Amino acid sequence: MRIGLQTPVVIQVPATASTWERTAGAAEIGEIAAVADLLGVDYLTCSEHVVVPVDVAATRGSTYWDPLATLAFIAGRTSRIQLATSVLVLGYHHPLEIAKRYGTLDQVSDGRLILGVGVGSLREEFDLLDAAWDDRGARADEAMSALRGALATNHPVHQGKYYNYDSVVMDPCALQLRVPIWVGGRTRRSLRRAVELGDGWMPFGLTAAEIATMLAAVDLPDPFDVVLATGPLDPMGAPQQTLDELGALEDAGATAATCVIASRSAAHCCEQLGALADLTNLLATEQR
Repeated sequence: MRIGLQTPVVIQVPATASTWERTAGAAEIGEIAAVADLLGVDYLTCSEHVVVPVDVAATRGSTYWDPLATLAFIAGRTSRIQLATSVLVLGYHHPLEIAKRYGTLDQVSDGRLILGVGVGSLREEFDLLDAAWDDRGARADEAMSALRGALATNHPVHQGKYYNYDSVVMDPCALQLRVPIWVGGRTRRSLRRAVELGDGWMPFGLTAAEIATMLAAVDLPDPFDVVLATGPLDPMGAPQQTLDELGALEDAGATAATCVIASRSAAHCCEQLGALADLTNLLATEQR
């Protein structure tokens, strides 16, 4: 099971964010990313919200750094760790806009992009951005198909209900011949979308039992990632609890775990990452 990190500071959900993140900035993000890169963490994440209504911020949080700018910043301070949007809301963007901007990120990061995408769930934000809400699922399906055909070519072509283009040049495009696309969501339709159009599924808000049941009902392609998130982990203070939580995710079908790290400061977060790396290396050795 691969180990990823929900990048501290760039998303601050009240239920999981550490207090020190409120006053942290780019320096702390760069420090943690560089340490995660050296320790062998597989990927870092960054979410997307343009605006959050005040009455929603109490539960969802109000801090969301822009994923393109943030991951490009991280790319310049790392050399091997993958860069995952978790998630980019498809309805806020034209597929060619995503392909150009994130294809460029793939180029400058030497092919380290993981494009996590989702349909979106915050109607107020859709309305503020003048994005279509009622048919967002159908639009997302077509956008994913268009993206698959556009990311790795300078001459994208697509004919569909919502998007139509040909006789165009897009330079640069992505470096990877097949950029991994992970689909976020909590419904059977999101899993179907991931299986049919993507390379992985990132469910949220579901129990391990619900995830296992949904996965058992479909034939997963090979390869296919199931990316599950932890609660706040304390690898130094509670190593066995950390191992137990990671083991439970793997039992539920996870091929990758996006870890939230509880910490008192950026320096402490880096220490926690070192302890997490030691624990996961021990777990891998025991499994062999």
